[in-house]
Amino acid sequence: MKDRQAPVVVLSIAGFDPSGGAGTIADVKTIASFGCRPVAAITSLTFQNAEGVFGATHETASSLRAQILPIIQEQSLAAIKVGMLPTAGIVREVADLIRERNLPAPVVDPVLLSSSGYRLMEEEAIEVFVDDLLPLARLLTPNISEAEKLTGLTITNEAEMHDAATQLREMGARAVLIKGGHLTQSSEQVQAIDVLDDDGQVVVLRGEWIEAPAVRGTGCMLSAAIAACLGQGINLEESVRIAKDFVADAIRDAT
Repeated sequence: MKDRQAPVVVLSIAGFDPSGGAGTIADVKTIASFGCRPVAAITSLTFQNAEGVFGATHETASSLRAQILPIIQEQSLAAIKVGMLPTAGIVREVADLIRERNLPAPVVDPVLLSSSGYRLMEEEAIEVFVDDLLPLARLLTPNISEAEKLTGLTITNEAEMHDAATQLREMGARAVLIKGGHLTQSSEQVQAIDVLDDDGQVVVLRGEWIEAPAVRGTGCMLSAAIAACLGQGINLEESVRIAKDFVADAIRDAT
């Protein structure tokens, strides 16, 4: 019997949403849809549904490490997606594991607040995130409000998205994708605009603005899809384009 090539393994490090709309469940479904083998480590057990987040119980740094070590002892990781990191200890642990074990540079989705306004990362953890994890990331994928929080800038237009991406790279990120979905849209020209800054090479990604009810987990899906593509050897810009198309299809399917 001819041996089949083993699928590439992609690790999701994120919060668990029992309702399945976001977090590791969304990541695992996305990674699998790209033909990769998903593995996952949980940073926090959240209590949520489509109405919002009602609370969470966070893992400890040691319990997160205990989840990840058996995975990397058995599997060779092709890519990592990092989502919700609720505490400073969790952030440090992820950064330590990446350095100690020479793990792939992750795609990092800086999950700070839920769409309903629930804080998903403690204030102390944000400083550790910037100092310890940002310089290790292959790509940072903040939305407008997350980019504003991390940089202190106000972002109201495309030029300010460029400024925020530049500042985040100066803070240590190798590449930044500013997602413009939360940008106030002009009634004259409605587009989905994202800005990708990869080590100073800037590409503006323009797409169709899809009128649809709010879809949960699009940031999770996007970052997981990018990680899955990178794990298969696709370059960053193309990975982002493919991931954006994947999410756009998910939004259309939800209408």
